[in-house]
Amino acid sequence: MLDTYAATIDDIRGAAKRIAPYAHCTPVLTCSALNKLSGCELFFKCENFQKVGAFKFRGACNAIMQLTDAQAATGVVTHSSGNHAQAIALAAKLRGMDAHIVMPNNASRIKKEAVRGYGARIIECEPNTAARHTTADAVVEETGGVLIPPYDHPHIIAGQGTAALELLDAESDLDIIIAPIGGGGLMSGTCITAKALRPNITIIGAEPVGADDAARSLAADELIPIDTPDTICDGLLTSLGDMTWAIIRDHVTAILTADDDRVVQAMRLIWSRMKIIVETNSALALAIILSDEFRKLRADRNAQRVGVILTGGNVDLDNLPW
Repeated sequence: MLDTYAATIDDIRGAAKRIAPYAHCTPVLTCSALNKLSGCELFFKCENFQKVGAFKFRGACNAIMQLTDAQAATGVVTHSSGNHAQAIALAAKLRGMDAHIVMPNNASRIKKEAVRGYGARIIECEPNTAARHTTADAVVEETGGVLIPPYDHPHIIAGQGTAALELLDAESDLDIIIAPIGGGGLMSGTCITAKALRPNITIIGAEPVGADDAARSLAADELIPIDTPDTICDGLLTSLGDMTWAIIRDHVTAILTADDDRVVQAMRLIWSRMKIIVETNSALALAIILSDEFRKLRADRNAQRVGVILTGGNVDLDNLPW
């Protein structure tokens, strides 16, 4: 069944080899204080130490490096609120390509500065899904560039799956793996990898209350996009795509949500106890782990070892949520 989706475990293994010269194999860290608070063993895959400060470089690099020379000559176009934008900008720079990045006008200042720092051109749009797509389409028409969307693309999904591949290589006997869901590229790749390597693993998605399209979709068993998300988790403002929804629908056990206040509390815990910088999108997973709902789910499955993908660490230090 895993072979019927946009990406397979072989695609993910191929992506791992393809991006190895460019991407970091990020560390897996533990924290006794957070283990005690959660009542289980937590293994944090720290993609905040990845190139561009986020897991997004994995998928972007995998996609960019598979373009033909003729395609590369036309440049690349994408739309993103931040981390994918930076990832495409850097991958394009490494390939010697032009990059045209559509970003919502309320995107983080620090992420816009990073995109420009990698030499990419930014085109701003209104902060909603429709505006992202229509603006990106217009830029493709203008430039002739190749569109590489932030999540609903086979090469993106395969690249993001390499994070779970490395995590399960380091900790092969995990009972649960949890990651946040925005457009679903990371979670889709995680599902394919985890179910191929450890078929009985429980996969949990984390979403902010203000952008819970995946949770609603899973409950209704149909894709339900969200047009006006409202959350401080700025990397999770997009809705699932057709490719990512199919994988998540079939392999995620549950999608749990947390409000922004709990996300901020979790972010402070990671900063203070683990002494590492993570963004709100990353802290969401810990907010879920500390919830009563997750504790019950874990108890029902007698699950003790939990893998957590910390997605990124791009934080505007002049605009902290506390």
